[in-house]
Amino acid sequence: MIFNLFRKNTAIEPVYAVYNAIVAQSRQPQFYADWQVPDTVTGRFDMISLHMALLFRRLRSEAGGEKSFSQAVFDLFFKDMDRSLREMGVGDLGVPKRIQKMGNVFFGLLAALSEAMDRNDRAALESVLARNIFADAQGPQVRAMAEYLLRQDAAIAKQPAETITGGIIEFESVQ
Repeated sequence: MIFNLFRKNTAIEPVYAVYNAIVAQSRQPQFYADWQVPDTVTGRFDMISLHMALLFRRLRSEAGGEKSFSQAVFDLFFKDMDRSLREMGVGDLGVPKRIQKMGNVFFGLLAALSEAMDRNDRAALESVLARNIFADAQGPQVRAMAEYLLRQDAAIAKQPAETITGGIIEFESVQ
């Protein structure tokens, strides 16, 4: 029984695998070089948030352990943001305030994105992206990002929830 304390917790491995896949997809150079997402801390947070939103959209209607899986990925996301802020030199007193602000931004983006995508309203989706990702800029990069998100949403919808909660989420190429 005491040896259980020293065993590796395999239940968290799929959470890390999915989160790492989201971060890797969010770092695709095309987002920053071609589609003009700001290559800043905020821009990278926004790209991870978009991909996290796709995961949550996929798992939201499932009835099993997907809710706890989603929560675990969310917790890991904000634990990673906390670590990143501390590495950038934000003090102990400033981190909770920034994390709270980031959480509010994330939930606002998730709600607006989901509403537009649920209605299959491309114009509303582009408006959400322009406002939240591109500092109100309009142009082909906003349309490209909207198309990309719709393609990813459809591709992820086809992936079995058991596969995702097992640690495998597959994104299509950015192009």
